[in-house]
Amino acid sequence: MSENLFNTIYNPDVLSCIANLSNDEVFTPPDVANAMLDMLPQELFSDPNTKFLDPACKSGVFLREIAKRLLIGLEDQFPDLQERVDHIFQHQLYGIAITELTSLLSRRSLYCSKYPNSVYSVTKFDDVQGGVRFKTIPHRWSKGRCVFCGASESEYGGVKREGMETHAYEFIHTIHPQEIMKMKFDVIISNPPYQLNTTDSSKQAKPLYNLFVEQAKKLNPRYLTMIIPSRWFAGGMGLDEFRNTMMKDRHITRMVDYANAKECFPQNSISGGVCYFLRERDNTSACRFTNIVAGNENTEIRELNEFPVMVRYNKAVDILRKIRSKNEITLSEFVSSISPFGLSTKVRGQSVMTANCPIKLYSSAGESYISSNDVQKGQEYFKKYKLMISQTGAEHAGEPGKDGSFRVLTSTMKPLGPNEVCTHSYLVVGPYDDNTTCENLLSYMKTRFVRFLILQAMSSIHLTKSTFVFVPNQDYSKPWDDDELFKKYNLSDDEVSFIESMIKPMEQE
Repeated sequence: MSENLFNTIYNPDVLSCIANLSNDEVFTPPDVANAMLDMLPQELFSDPNTKFLDPACKSGVFLREIAKRLLIGLEDQFPDLQERVDHIFQHQLYGIAITELTSLLSRRSLYCSKYPNSVYSVTKFDDVQGGVRFKTIPHRWSKGRCVFCGASESEYGGVKREGMETHAYEFIHTIHPQEIMKMKFDVIISNPPYQLNTTDSSKQAKPLYNLFVEQAKKLNPRYLTMIIPSRWFAGGMGLDEFRNTMMKDRHITRMVDYANAKECFPQNSISGGVCYFLRERDNTSACRFTNIVAGNENTEIRELNEFPVMVRYNKAVDILRKIRSKNEITLSEFVSSISPFGLSTKVRGQSVMTANCPIKLYSSAGESYISSNDVQKGQEYFKKYKLMISQTGAEHAGEPGKDGSFRVLTSTMKPLGPNEVCTHSYLVVGPYDDNTTCENLLSYMKTRFVRFLILQAMSSIHLTKSTFVFVPNQDYSKPWDDDELFKKYNLSDDEVSFIESMIKPMEQE
C-alpha cells in the first residue's frame, strides 16, 4: 500500500467535481472541508483516541480529509501504514449517511470501495457498512406532519413515495441521538441537508439545518462545526428560537460567513449566503467573526447578540451603534405585514374601472381594477396614502454583484393613493395623509443610507417588517438625500466610503 494513500488516487479529486454539480443536496468542496478542519486544534489529529462523526454524510469528504490528517499525525505512533489505516478507519471515523446512494459514495471516498468488507477496501470490516451507516426509517406522522422534521404527510408519505427516498434523516428522527452510535464523539463536523423541499411553489421550503445543529449539541461533543445557510441571521420560518440560541451561545468561538454562497459552492445559489462555525464545549468567549465578500476578508472579535438580528458585516457595527444611539422609532413600525390587503400574488382584476370595480390593483402583471369586497384586510391603509415596495429584493438569491455591492430595493417602489391596493408581491409603508409625504418617503428609501441599513437585516431575497428594524423613521415634510443623513448621524469618511462601496446608487427622480 502506497504511503501516498488519498493523495495519488484522487487526482483529479472526484469530490471537487461532485461539489461543482448542481443538486438538491449541496456537496462540500474539499477546500471548504479543510477550512473547517483548520479551525480545530490540530493536536486532535495526533491523538489516536479522538473520535469524529459526520451525521449527514453525502460525499464522505469530511471523513476523507480527516483521514488524510490522521495518517500524517499518527505516523509516529503507528509506523506500519496498514496498522495505522485500520486503527483510523475502524476506531476513529464514523458517519451517518442521508441516503442509500450517499452511503455508497461516502464509503467509496473513504475506503476506496463502496463495500468495506470487499477485497478492494483499504481496511477490512466484517460488514457492508463499516463506519458509515445508513438505515431507512419512516417519518412519524401526527396530524399530517412528521413530529421530528415537519414533513408533510401528503408529500412524503403514502404509496406515491414507495421506492423513493423518504428523506427521514436518521440523526434528527429520534429523541435520543446518542443511541444511534452508542459512543461519545470529540468532534462532530457536517454539511447537513438545508431544507425540506415542497412541491407547492406557494409554500416556502422548511429549514432542516437547525435541527441537525441542535441534535448534534445533544451529543455534547468537545467541538462542533457545521456549514449551514446564513438565513438564520435574520430569517423566519421557525428560525427565531434557533437564532436567539445561536446569538447567545458564547461557546461559538469562531464563525466564517459568505454573503455570496457561490464563493463556497460555485454552482449553487443559496439565498442569504452560507456560514460555518466552531462551537467549543469547554470554552466560552466573544466570537472571532469573519465576513468574506468578493474574496475580501474582514475579522473582528464580537458578541453575536448585540443587535436584534445577526449582523454579518463587521464594518457595519459602529455605524449601527451611532444610529441606534439616537433612540429613534424605526420604520419597521410603519411597514405592513406580508400580503397587506389579503390579495394573493395570482389575483388579477379587470382592465377598466367600473362602478362595481373601482379599486385600482397593482400586481406583477400591471394595473387592473377589482371590487372593494375583494380587499380582505389592510383597512388602515385602504383610504390613505402609502408607499408600495416589492417584497423581494433586487438581487437574485440575495447574492451581491461581482464587486460585492448590492442594490437591495427594486425600482417598483411607488406611492399609492386612497382606493389603491396591491397583491401579496408587495409590502406597503404608511399610512399617511397626503401624497407629498409618500414622495418624500420615497426619496428617503432610495438613499444608499436606507438601503444599507435594510441590507443589515436581510438574510434572503424577501423583505418583511423586521427587515426595516435598523432604519430610523424621519420627518417626511421634506425630501432626504445621503449627504444630509450621513451628517445627521455623524458618519466618518471611512464609514461613508464603506456604505458607498456596498450599495449601488439609485436614481432620485
